Amino acid sequence: MSKNQGKLFVITGPSGVGKGTLVRSLLSAHSQLFVSISATTRQPRTGEVDGKDYYFLTTAQFESMIEEENLLEWAQYAGNYYGTPKQAVLEQINQGKTVILEIELLGARQVKENFAQSQLIFILPPSEEELERRLRGRGNDAEEAIKKRLARAKEEIAAQDEFDYKIVNDQLESAIAQLEDIIFGKQEVN
Repeated sequence: MSKNQGKLFVITGPSGVGKGTLVRSLLSAHSQLFVSISATTRQPRTGEVDGKDYYFLTTAQFESMIEEENLLEWAQYAGNYYGTPKQAVLEQINQGKTVILEIELLGARQVKENFAQSQLIFILPPSEEELERRLRGRGNDAEEAIKKRLARAKEEIAAQDEFDYKIVNDQLESAIAQLEDIIFGKQEVN
């Protein structure tokens, strides 16, 4: 690894654990960090901008990226593809930048397989009860969806030992400080 080689951090955790909030807070305090933009075949939601929120691709475009191995990771959900384009991430790392990926468990495993130097960070809820409270507090999921998210969360939490670092997102400021320590090199690998 060259002296000015950047780093890749993958942030994962169950739905409702606060990954998005942590990443947004980290970015607002550290503009030098680069967050990878995912590609998807789903239709843009109101207000979403191509190249800012996601790269919105056709199924043919996405499948071509899979065939040409131009994705660090990818998965299919509800009939749509989601993935991380490899080129932009590698360009940033080669320029010495620190790149953050906020993705789900299967994607994190693929990234570790495809990019061994990546550092995986798992965000945990303080408790299952708190995670359920947070999911219900969003107010935008039906009961069946909440139950599915909680069941999936248990599976994801069971995989936490695959990660280099674990952070319990109990107090936002404390979780951000721990993330900063990991990303800026003040904390040792578990």
